[in-house]
Amino acid sequence: MKEFKLYINGQWTDSEDGKTFVSYHKANGQEVNRFAAATVNDVDRACRAARAAFPLWSGLDGETRSDYLRKAAAIMRRRQREMAEVEAMETGKPVFDTYGFDTRVSIWAFEYFADLCREIKGEVIPLGEINQRDFDFVTYEPYGVAAIIAPFNFPLHLLTRSLAPALAAGNTCVIKASSITPTTAAIMGEVFEEAGFPAGVVNVIHGQGSLVGNALVSHKEVDVVGFTGSEAVGRQLMHLSADSPVMKKLVLELGGKGGVIVESDADIDIATTCQIEGFTFNQGEVCCAMTRVIAHEDVYDEYLAMLKAKCEQIRIGDPLDYETRMGVLISEEHLQEVDALVRRAVEQGAKIYCGGCRYTENGCAGAPYYTPTILTDVTPDMEIWRTEVFGPVLCVCKYRDTEDAVRLANDTEFGLGANVFSRDLVKAYKIAQRLNAGSVWVNLPNGMHMACPFGGNKNSGSGREYGTYGLHEYLKVKNNMWRMH
Repeated sequence: MKEFKLYINGQWTDSEDGKTFVSYHKANGQEVNRFAAATVNDVDRACRAARAAFPLWSGLDGETRSDYLRKAAAIMRRRQREMAEVEAMETGKPVFDTYGFDTRVSIWAFEYFADLCREIKGEVIPLGEINQRDFDFVTYEPYGVAAIIAPFNFPLHLLTRSLAPALAAGNTCVIKASSITPTTAAIMGEVFEEAGFPAGVVNVIHGQGSLVGNALVSHKEVDVVGFTGSEAVGRQLMHLSADSPVMKKLVLELGGKGGVIVESDADIDIATTCQIEGFTFNQGEVCCAMTRVIAHEDVYDEYLAMLKAKCEQIRIGDPLDYETRMGVLISEEHLQEVDALVRRAVEQGAKIYCGGCRYTENGCAGAPYYTPTILTDVTPDMEIWRTEVFGPVLCVCKYRDTEDAVRLANDTEFGLGANVFSRDLVKAYKIAQRLNAGSVWVNLPNGMHMACPFGGNKNSGSGREYGTYGLHEYLKVKNNMWRMH
C-alpha cells in the first residue's frame, strides 16, 4: 500500500487535521492505497496556490506550455501499465479496458492539447464605413483557476479530458477525483512534479465530494469548474456557483439515457455487436450508455435472440485478468440499487429476457458482479425507462412507425447520446437530425475522438469536451475596440 499526501503548491503535504482514508479493490475488498483527506482549509491553500501561480503559467507562450504537456504525456506513457492496473482495481473495470482505453486516451489528451497550445489565436472584426478610424480585435484568454472534478467510473480519462485543455489554455488547476477511485489522480501529481511544472500550476486534493468538492466549487478563487457526474450533483454545483462570492462558469457532463433506434433494414449483426459494447462496457457505468432500444417490429425478435446470444458470450471475471471483458460494479450498495430498479420494473410489467441477477460464476461469488440484463415489454411510463440505471441493464420496446421511434427516443429528460441503425443512410441522416442529443452515432456504438465535441443537452449538462470546442470552454472572450488616429 502506498500513502499519498495532498499535492499543493509543488509540495506533498499532510491534511490540516492529519486524517486519511483508503481505497479498495472492488473485486475482493482489499485495501489499495491510503490518502490524506483534505479539509476546507486545505482546499483554500490549494486554490490560493493556483491563483498565485496563474500569472506565470498564463504568461508563458503556447510553445512552452506545449512542452510541459508533452513531458507529462511521456511520463504517463512510461507509467501506463501501473496506472491501468490500479485503476482496474479501484473501479472494478477490466484492465483490458483501463490499459487499452482509459490510460491510452488520457495520454492522447495531453498530446492532443499540447498541439492546440500553439493554435490559440484571436481575430479582427471589420467595423465598416461608419467606424473607419476604429479597430476591433478579439482575444481568447484563460479564465484563471479551474477546478476539475472527476467521477468514479473513468477517474483518469474524464479528469484529463478537462485538465489538459484547461492547462493548454493557460489556466492553473485544482483537481479532485472521486474518493472511491483516487489513485490515478494522485499519480498525476507525481507526473507533474517529475515533468517540472511550476509550483501551484496543478494541485491535487482528495476527499469526499460533499466536503472537498463543495468547498472547491464555492471558493472565491475558482473561476471555472469542469465536472462530470450525476444530474443531482450537477444541480447542486449550479446552486453553489450561484451562491459563491464569484459565480463560476460550469462545464457539466451529467447523466444520460441513450435512445437506440433499430430500423427494419438495419444490419442486425452490426446493431447487436454495437449494442453489447454500448450497455456492458464498464459494467454499464457510462453516462452515454445505450440503454433504451427501440426496435422495429419486423426485426424485434431476431434482434433480441442475437443480442441474448452475444450477452452470454461475455467473459465476466477478475478485473486484473486481461481476458476479462466485463468486471465488477463499483460497490455492493450500487448493485443493490441496480437490482432494485430491475425488480420494480418487473413488478410494473416488464419481463426479464436474460440476466437480471447477481453473477456468481468464474470465482465471482461474494463481489458485486451483475449479469448483462435485457428487459422487454417496457413502456415509457416505467421508472426503468426514464431513470439512469448506471449498470448493465437494457430496456427494449418495439415500434411500427419511424415517427413513433423518434418520439420515444426523445421522450427523456436527458440528451447526451443516441444511436441509429439503418442501411439507408439518407433515412438515418433524417432521423439523426431530429434526435435531441449532443452526439448521434449511426451504425456505431457510443464512442469518442479527441477532436470531436462531446456533451449533453437538457439534463445531461452544458458545454462540450474534446477538440477546439473543449479548449474554448476554458478560454474567455475579450473584445478590444481601439480608436486609430
